[in-house]
Order: sequence, then C-alpha cells, then structure tokens
Amino acid sequence: MNSLIFVVDDDLVLLQNLRRVLEVNNFDVIVAPNGKEALSLISTIDRVPEIIISDILMPEIDGYDFFKIVSNNPILNHIPFIFLSGRNKPEDVRFGKMLGVDDYLTKPFAFSELLARVQALIRRSSDVAEPTKLVVGEASLNLITREVVRAGRKIDLQPLEFSLLEYLMRNAGRVVSKTMIMEHVWDYYFDPQTNVVESRIYRLREKFDKGFAGKMIHTIRGVGYVLKEENS
Repeated sequence: MNSLIFVVDDDLVLLQNLRRVLEVNNFDVIVAPNGKEALSLISTIDRVPEIIISDILMPEIDGYDFFKIVSNNPILNHIPFIFLSGRNKPEDVRFGKMLGVDDYLTKPFAFSELLARVQALIRRSSDVAEPTKLVVGEASLNLITREVVRAGRKIDLQPLEFSLLEYLMRNAGRVVSKTMIMEHVWDYYFDPQTNVVESRIYRLREKFDKGFAGKMIHTIRGVGYVLKEENS
C-alpha cells in the first residue's frame, strides 16, 4: 500500500500541483484548502497519514493552530509534520521548529526538495536507512558529497544539473516526460512552453555523455527522456 500524505494549502493551484507530483511518485494524497476543512476531513478518513504537509497563512484556522490541534490528538501526534510557508525569515523558521514541526520549507521551493524531505521523514519514521549513493551502470552519484563519477572519471556539475541527473538516475530505465522533469527539478512556477528542459538536458549530456563509449541519456521522441545503461 502506498504511503498516505495529507496536504493543506489555500493556494489551490499549488495544492493541485502538489497532489499531482506526489501521486506521480506513488503516494496516496488527500488535500484540503484550509485548516478548518482539514480538521473536518482528517477526522473522517479511515487511514492515518504518514505525513502532514501544511501551509501556515490560511483563513479561519492557520497552520500554527492546525499543528497544535493535531499535536494534541493522541492518534495523530506522532505523524511527521512539514510546514510550507512564504514566511521565510530565520525567526519564522525558528518559531516553526520551536513549535515542534519536523521540517519547514519556504516558498517558492523545488518539488524535488519537498520530495526528498518527505522521503527522508518516511524513512526516519520507519527506521529505513537513507541511501547515500545512486548507481546506474558505470555511473555513480553520491548524495552526500555530491560527487558524480562515470567510468572512473569525475564529472563536475552545476547544482541544477546535479538535481536533473539525480532525478533521471532515481528513475533509471523509466521514461520521464518534460512536465515531470519540470515539476520535480524546477520550482513549481514555470512556463510549460519553455525549452529550459531541452537546454539543460543538452548541457548535462555535454558533460555526462560526451567523450564516453556510449550515451546513457536518451530522448524518446514525443514522450520524454530516459537514462539507462549503455547496453540496455
């Protein structure tokens, strides 16, 4: 059974984008547009969420009060809780952490960052060790040192190139669309007509594929991209 994520945000565009991204990554998702509806809904569902993600600035019941109510509920108080907020001053983050939330992510954010934090909290709560390295064929990506090596040769990547390669390697052998890449690697505000993905894929190929015996990043025309071993 997929993990259940409960998401609360009064930004309806962001709320639906979050639902889509989480579902694409094999999470079950329940959403609510504000704290009041969230409290009503969470009392009726037949599954306890693995994680709650909530905005702070919402009408009627804000994120702070929603978190306090959840924290005082003996059935819900063990659930990892992430604040999403446009309140990005250090004192805002400190206050959120002081309340006892497990994580605090400021807006705007990259979906890849949120997914990484969600997965880390789920692993922590289930005592599953977090992987430190991704390996596909002759290529490896170290998530701690951020070192990328292919066929014994170290490859220097810019931060966005690293995130793009990480996403492709996490989905090795699976075709990912341009939209999926944009939603996972870039911030959630983007122009679907932009050629930024093509441009970044080209730059990544120049560093990761050029000069090696075979290419690993393949274009599936009209569908998207796939990273796989050279002989697969």
